[in-house]
Amino acid sequence: MKKTVILSALAIAVCACNINNPEPDVDGYLSKDELKIQTLAGGELGTTFNSTASAYQDPAEAVSRVGMDNEFKYGEYFFERTYNRNTAPFNGLGPIAVRSSCIDCHPGYGYGKRVESYNAKEYGNGYLLVICNKETGAYLSNVAGMPQTMSNGPFKPSVDEDQINLQWLPYTDQHGNKFPDGETYSLIYPELSIPQSAFYVPFDEANMSYSDLTFRLESTIGVYGTGLLDAIDDDDLLEQYRQEESIGVNLNPAIYKNGSWASQYSNSRQGDGTKHAKKFTYALSRGPVLDGPGANAIWNITNVTRKDRSYHYLDINGKLYAKTASKDPDVQANFYKYFPLDKYKELTGVDPTGDVEKDIYNYLTSTNLPAEMKDNDYADFMIWHRGLAVPAARNLDDPKVQKGHKLFREIGCAYCHKPSWKTGEDKVYDPNLFFVNGEKVVDGKKKVMPTYPNQTIWPYTDMIQHRLCMINDIRTGWCRTTPLWGRGLSGICAGHEDRMHDRRARNTVEAIMWHGTSEESDAYESTQKFYNLTKEERDAVVAFINAI
Repeated sequence: MKKTVILSALAIAVCACNINNPEPDVDGYLSKDELKIQTLAGGELGTTFNSTASAYQDPAEAVSRVGMDNEFKYGEYFFERTYNRNTAPFNGLGPIAVRSSCIDCHPGYGYGKRVESYNAKEYGNGYLLVICNKETGAYLSNVAGMPQTMSNGPFKPSVDEDQINLQWLPYTDQHGNKFPDGETYSLIYPELSIPQSAFYVPFDEANMSYSDLTFRLESTIGVYGTGLLDAIDDDDLLEQYRQEESIGVNLNPAIYKNGSWASQYSNSRQGDGTKHAKKFTYALSRGPVLDGPGANAIWNITNVTRKDRSYHYLDINGKLYAKTASKDPDVQANFYKYFPLDKYKELTGVDPTGDVEKDIYNYLTSTNLPAEMKDNDYADFMIWHRGLAVPAARNLDDPKVQKGHKLFREIGCAYCHKPSWKTGEDKVYDPNLFFVNGEKVVDGKKKVMPTYPNQTIWPYTDMIQHRLCMINDIRTGWCRTTPLWGRGLSGICAGHEDRMHDRRARNTVEAIMWHGTSEESDAYESTQKFYNLTKEERDAVVAFINAI
């Protein structure tokens, strides 16, 4: 089926999929009642009307309804504070790490920004290195899925970031980067190279050779509104896949095939293996938010242990970094300065042997490390994470924004950036089994998750992966549709307006045009329709996207 046919079918499907969307007036513009409904981006329980620099940081009404306002504020500290080796309750950083705090990657609680060179300590650099097989997309086994470029104590990082070379190269599309009316735009993309000498663990034990590798960047997403997306019912998400399949949309067969899930998220290590729909990360690698990106990152980005994560995140193999470090003369010479024999068991959870190579290896591979993040603190962190509100849409009654709203749908943007969802009953699931039915009793006090039942929300995403087929594309080529809500405030809140998975787009127009640099892109026809709009119409579409 040609993409033009698919696009026409999808234009019809937008209305069918969004049964909770108020129908616009006959002229395509929003009525007063529709304006009120669509302004509440996070529904009645999840919207904040703050549009200042702190707009991404507000608690949702759902937090107050369960009496967790103080817990929300305390959980916020664990997002903002820098972790170190010994200052409780922010201790436990290392032995190697991706970053020393959450906010380093999420400036202003938003999305990571584009940087000119890779430096893990640069505020706002939300990039994660992607090191994988250039043909299959499989991760390299001698580094972690999110490779660490920071280290503490006697240890050395998995990748020496001083040897990482990041270049931003110009790109010229089929239109010569010029609209028909003469207005120009600029496109750039990242080219990342890492020499073999930058890798700490030798390649002779890796699952692929250095020549097999390719390098990419993936930046962090915004953390606000994640709980609202979590409240979308799995069955409703499955129905969205079925509707897109029925009109010929090409879907990732690794996630969904022939009317059913091809794979689901489960946790059999800490949980009972119950299956859930995949909702989070570009790669759709995570399910419910209580075992999702935030719950995982507070552990593996910093390598701060907790009761349910009593081991370190070091490499895909699980043993290669430990083997190399245990034989490293520099690490051996300094190890007992940080892990004295008389405190070794207290610090590592295993008995010392007095053999420094064995003690290093046993520490790094221990699955019984003492909890550095306490249950009470983790519970508050997750209440904060699930309780963040979404900024209300702004200026929807502005004639320019209204016109952009109409054009956004007419040119087909709304088929992937699905405007609204209706949340389900929001029965909170935790595949990790730390919370039970959204609750956790810690030190005699019940901690309760905020919930968002039966809310009409406006995230502008179908929660499904599509392909844009760009140069130096995302790993595997499949990328979950990014929610657009609140993005117009990024310049105010996060200090930048960079967009797309690797922040190659420095503004909204560049982001749109990157969607159509290849005829194989799932958004090619929509991009060409945007390209052929007048200057006034293009500006209206951008104004609408920045308003929602």
